[in-house]
Amino acid sequence: MADQTSPALKEIFNAERLAHIATEMTAVYPGFDAKAFLKLAKTGLAKLSVMQRMARVSECLHAVLPLGYEESLDVLRALAPRLNSAFVSMFLPHYVATYGAHTFDLSMNALKYFTAFGSSEFAIRHFLRSDIERSLALMHDWSLDENEHVRRLASEGSRPRLPWSFRLEPVQANPTLAAAILDNLKADDSLYVRKSVANHLNDITKDHPEWVLALIEGWSLENKHTAWIARHALRSLIKQGNQRALAIIGAGGKPEVEIIDVKIEPAVIRLGEKITLSFTVKSTVPESQRLVIDYAIDYVKANGSTSAKVFKLKATTLPGKATESIARSQHIKELTTRKHYLGLHAVHVLVNGERLASTAFEILA
Repeated sequence: MADQTSPALKEIFNAERLAHIATEMTAVYPGFDAKAFLKLAKTGLAKLSVMQRMARVSECLHAVLPLGYEESLDVLRALAPRLNSAFVSMFLPHYVATYGAHTFDLSMNALKYFTAFGSSEFAIRHFLRSDIERSLALMHDWSLDENEHVRRLASEGSRPRLPWSFRLEPVQANPTLAAAILDNLKADDSLYVRKSVANHLNDITKDHPEWVLALIEGWSLENKHTAWIARHALRSLIKQGNQRALAIIGAGGKPEVEIIDVKIEPAVIRLGEKITLSFTVKSTVPESQRLVIDYAIDYVKANGSTSAKVFKLKATTLPGKATESIARSQHIKELTTRKHYLGLHAVHVLVNGERLASTAFEILA
């Protein structure tokens, strides 16, 4: 999340950026009516969200381009490499999704081209929703493409719970629909692609955790790329202390450790200040252990009840009879995803999913 002092995300599409788009459009299509485009695009701009501004750009281009869809795509293909922001270039796939539903092959080829300049992950979902079988078949081929952006689109575009987009309900209900795509990418040498595969699988764990666990249990984790995907795909289940998920990453055993010297400093804060959690993990057995160490905060809610949020700390191999000191600082400030309330907040140290120690801090007015 951007710092509160940073420009709002929607300012990616500000007046200066709109002028840049108009200038580059004129360069690739001299007859472009830049004045009309800017007048339309700037109207009511301040009230629009970032995604609404992205949509506004493609809609205004469509309004002023005196060309058919195919000819417009030729112009936009020439425009794509001239844009000065990968995020801004996502209005190009939006144009395809909005005006190209009538010509599947042409539009899907355009999405494949545009994704290298930003991403077509949002736009392609409209084609998946209207013809999921045909779209997934083509995306399966893309999962074997030499271009990492195209391979990543195959996974990211078919995520059942892609943020900032609608859910793909057929894939959410039946993850096997996109399973062949994930299988092709489970050892991909691109971190960009691997992150997408892991996020896709983590989406599925929200609805079909047993399916994901069975899938990954069938993988060979000797490949470092596959092992990386497995760890990150199972992160939500690991935070929940799921023993099968912990076992997959080698941390399924009961932790033979003590948590000592656990404390939070300062123990009393005001909203916006920082706390530091520190403690020492002490092995009680002579054998080494694979440990996943997390912490959870019981956030106070408006009605006085609490809701736990788990945060990752580290995965480590602790030698027999050894100790390891751990510290983590965290700002307690308002976020768009969380409102804080006054009161005592319990904090728990979790090892391999087990709560082994607790402390607390208090937020004052």
